[in-house]
Amino acid sequence: MKKFSLVSSLLCTALVFGCGDDGKPGATGATNPTTNSSNGSNSGDGTDSETSTGSASDTDSTPGTTTTASSPGTTPTTDGPTSDTTAGTDTTDGTFITPADGGGGTKECDPWTQDCPPGEKCMPYSGDGDNSWESLKCTPVMENPGQTGDPCTVEGSGVSGIDSCEVGHMCWNTDPDTGEGTCVRFCTGSPDAPTCDVPGTACTIVNDGVLILCLPSCDPLLQNCPGGDLCIPNPQNSDSFICVLDASGEEGQEFDVCEYANACDPGLYCFNSELATECDPNAAGCCLPFCDLTAAECTGANAECLALYEEGMAPPGLENVGFCGLPQ
Repeated sequence: MKKFSLVSSLLCTALVFGCGDDGKPGATGATNPTTNSSNGSNSGDGTDSETSTGSASDTDSTPGTTTTASSPGTTPTTDGPTSDTTAGTDTTDGTFITPADGGGGTKECDPWTQDCPPGEKCMPYSGDGDNSWESLKCTPVMENPGQTGDPCTVEGSGVSGIDSCEVGHMCWNTDPDTGEGTCVRFCTGSPDAPTCDVPGTACTIVNDGVLILCLPSCDPLLQNCPGGDLCIPNPQNSDSFICVLDASGEEGQEFDVCEYANACDPGLYCFNSELATECDPNAAGCCLPFCDLTAAECTGANAECLALYEEGMAPPGLENVGFCGLPQ
């Protein structure tokens, strides 16, 4: 078995749109959304994952992918907070923290089948005034809509559901000041067998199935995501990592309290608080760093670089991935 159970037992993934006080966009993907390789099918439907885009109070902040997450560890799984204050995407295995409202907004259409009237598309949006996507509605398709990777703009805010992208796409990682972002493709297939036809991406299903995005795959040790995004475990598939928006804001340093997978700075992840003596034991999660098992450098008291996967179970390319924590 993989040593990923700790992550899945802790929190449900949630992605939020808002930024922190420093204007940093909230992180994606990541996310506890369930994810799938670009040419494969996912084992879960990911409908429980939730993602947060940032501060719920800042509706103008850049959409992000704040996700509640628990850190994978070698220790027995421990229960963490199960509710999240920001709407996001939960993973089917509960890897991330879920929003306090539990998601479940109004769903007027199906993003998989795009069953809206001609000239409209099924889009995620915030129906409760916060910065996370918890609802679905039909919105107009603009003239000359953008395709995958094209620049785009949103109307109002990143969680309005109205943008300049083509059907089956949404404007992602938008700038809070200009409303400009990039068109990201939705997953195709079905919740039970999601796929991505965009090379180098994986399907991420979060926020109770509201967000179904093909997000870039990445290396957690290199943190090689574009635009300052975070590289975190894919909530839908523990064998991969995805790029999500950074929703840490002014917080997110090592040992800071966190509630979402994308609420920590690059190179860190929201793990179980009991994995470090410096963490608040009453907190939902705590920001701890990934580490290289072959060149471990951990700063916490008595912390060691713990393997993320059990011996012989690591996916190709992730054999040296670990995280700093107390041996359990």
